[in-house]
Amino acid sequence: MIDPTARVHASAELEADVSVGPHTDVWNRAVLRSGVSLGSECVIGRDAFIDAGVSLGDRVKVQNGALIYHGVSVGNGVFIGPGAILTNDRYPRAVTATGELARGDDWTISPIELREGCSIGAGAVVVAGVTVGRFATVGAGSVVTRDVPDYALVVGNPARRLGWVCACGARLADSSGANAAPSPTSDAALACPRCGRVYVFSLQIGSLVERPASSTGVSA
Repeated sequence: MIDPTARVHASAELEADVSVGPHTDVWNRAVLRSGVSLGSECVIGRDAFIDAGVSLGDRVKVQNGALIYHGVSVGNGVFIGPGAILTNDRYPRAVTATGELARGDDWTISPIELREGCSIGAGAVVVAGVTVGRFATVGAGSVVTRDVPDYALVVGNPARRLGWVCACGARLADSSGANAAPSPTSDAALACPRCGRVYVFSLQIGSLVERPASSTGVSA
């Protein structure tokens, strides 16, 4: 079902049972396979490919040429950069052990979950079976082979944690104003120099928790 407020370019290819939410834009030559579900206010870029059964939340941006394969789920407010690839089988083969062409039943799907607000940089590859946490950022060209914590910044091949980012996307700083360390050795308050949000690093969960605005502590 295509919402009457959605805009779908005439050159886009939509298979059966595709759902396109209100005020969502689907641009030139995008391919949406059977069972794809797009939320409201999404933008699907030119030449993007979204495989069968993939579900996207609201206000998701999929940039030009991104490839999102079966088994991926995408939360609200996620950014997927141009040319990014989200895979679905950690041990792919074109043929079976007996030499026959591999069919759908021969694939072992390892789902990927992109949680609310995270960003996948241009040309990045997210390997099957990985979860990218809330508001985390994957740097351009990175290869993600393991789970990424909430608010983490990861880069490289394989991707490693470089630091931490705010919900607004800016690098977080420690009490001295320097970029926050990749792995603090104690509970620490980290501040955003752009919007003033403050987070606490929790050793117990190995990630950040946003501190309520009424709390005292490090300020930007």
